[in-house]
Amino acid sequence: MTTEPDTSAWKQTPDGIAIPPPSPDDVRYEAAGGVARITLNRPIVLNAINKNVTRLLDQALDRAESDDDVRAVILTGAGRAFSAGGDLWSSLYPDDDPAPNSIDVMMRIWSFAKPVIAAVRGHAVGQGCELAGVCDLTVASDNAKLGEIQIRHGFGVPVLITPFLVGQKQAKEVLLLGEVVGAQDALRMGLVNRVMPDDQLDQAADEMARKLASLPPSVVRLNKRLVNLVYEQMGLIDAVGYRDHDALRELMEADDAVGSDRQRVREEQGWAAFKRERDQGYDESGAGR
Repeated sequence: MTTEPDTSAWKQTPDGIAIPPPSPDDVRYEAAGGVARITLNRPIVLNAINKNVTRLLDQALDRAESDDDVRAVILTGAGRAFSAGGDLWSSLYPDDDPAPNSIDVMMRIWSFAKPVIAAVRGHAVGQGCELAGVCDLTVASDNAKLGEIQIRHGFGVPVLITPFLVGQKQAKEVLLLGEVVGAQDALRMGLVNRVMPDDQLDQAADEMARKLASLPPSVVRLNKRLVNLVYEQMGLIDAVGYRDHDALRELMEADDAVGSDRQRVREEQGWAAFKRERDQGYDESGAGR
């Protein structure tokens, strides 16, 4: 029987939604049979990513990297979502402790010496979509929903990986429209490798990971590096670092009345009002987080 958490001491959004505080259990790690499983563990907020999650995810990667018995990694989310992206309510719990940059952690997964499989159920949007994208392989539940919805918030792209996963027209569709797509559309576009019935997702990811773990590790490492090298020579590293481009600075620093107004609604009225404002014109049958 699941015990409901005591939310009496939790801070709340302006409309009274309780947000859990950071916890040392926000990322779980377990390893067996040559496979490490890393689980984002904030299911109440759909595994939204804050500094604490970034810090703990980096530490989990340290463990997987240093364990010679681990030859493959599965990255997944607890509960009904992979990750709803960046935590828009992280300011409720100020965090001044040292933490790696979230972009650096994602790109660490991209270049990680051991293959990483994303097992995605439910929402993988914003940074969550990109986190799945930097993994070497992505297996999705048939209930998965992926998208780069941050444009609706008035935010830029956190990690510019999508144009290297899909074609040009599809990249613009994902990044300009900010729509959420279902698992089969994500498969068609190239955002995921395979789609499985939800009750078979974990087994499919485990089988893939164990197959990778059984292969000669030096050759797995080489082949991953070779594929990555092709995309890096196409400009992936430079694209991810777009914030350092002086030619883009004016665009990145431009005032945007629509985005600013939406953030004002969120800060003053709370989540429900912000979501209504953000998602007007979008019909995703409950797909929005």
